[in-house]
Amino acid sequence: MMLSHTDFLSLGSGSIVGFTLGLIGGGGSIMALPLLLYVVGMKDPHMAIGTSALAVAASAFGNLLGHARGGRVKWNCALAFAGSGIVGAYAGSTLGKHFDGQKLLTLFGVLMIIIAANMLRPRKGEDAHDVKLHMGSVSSLLPPLVLFGFVVGALSGFFGIGGGFLVVPGLVAATSMPLIMAIGSSLVSVTAFGLTTAFNYSLSGLVDWHVATFFILGGIVGGLFGGALAARLATKKQLLSRVFATIVAVVGVYVIYKSLHTA
Repeated sequence: MMLSHTDFLSLGSGSIVGFTLGLIGGGGSIMALPLLLYVVGMKDPHMAIGTSALAVAASAFGNLLGHARGGRVKWNCALAFAGSGIVGAYAGSTLGKHFDGQKLLTLFGVLMIIIAANMLRPRKGEDAHDVKLHMGSVSSLLPPLVLFGFVVGALSGFFGIGGGFLVVPGLVAATSMPLIMAIGSSLVSVTAFGLTTAFNYSLSGLVDWHVATFFILGGIVGGLFGGALAARLATKKQLLSRVFATIVAVVGVYVIYKSLHTA
């Protein structure tokens, strides 16, 4: 079977998203939207949202396996965060389907810049390398995990993205775990939120399964390189934080520009 021009563009775009997810655990989903709209050539922003949600969820799951093998996932914390977030993601995606796509992108770009600025602020206190959710810590850890999880899930579903760049600071704020652990753990939520949003959008016929397939294949390849680079940068906490914040801010500015330009 001959691959079309669109198939190659989907593969290339997916590899960019997969690399970003593997490197910083987020940012890939919001990059997927402009890539699908302006590179692959999808016309409907809501179709792009549904398709990107499915593709990002699959790419995130592939990257999650690599981080899990490297011991960079705090499973109990990640599952508690994701479980609460799924409820928020379904509610948010139901609401988001009724909003204008370009307005969603503008609002989301603003949110990205705010999050990037917050990530660049000096953090107080030390990383909690041994943080674990168990019977002894459930009273102190579970409430913030559930609260942050629901809010991030609702925002992720509303904007139709995996929300990794929100999950990472959310996990850090709730548990004080190291950034590299938050990146690995965030992929549990990115997978869960993306699947929840994609399922909701698919009920309205807003997923292009053919494009999503090639996007996912590209994401798997890109994720291998992104995950390997993330492991190398794990000991350089400040550098990784700056890379994370810079990517989020740059994409945020780009999204605002494109959404206002096409409005």
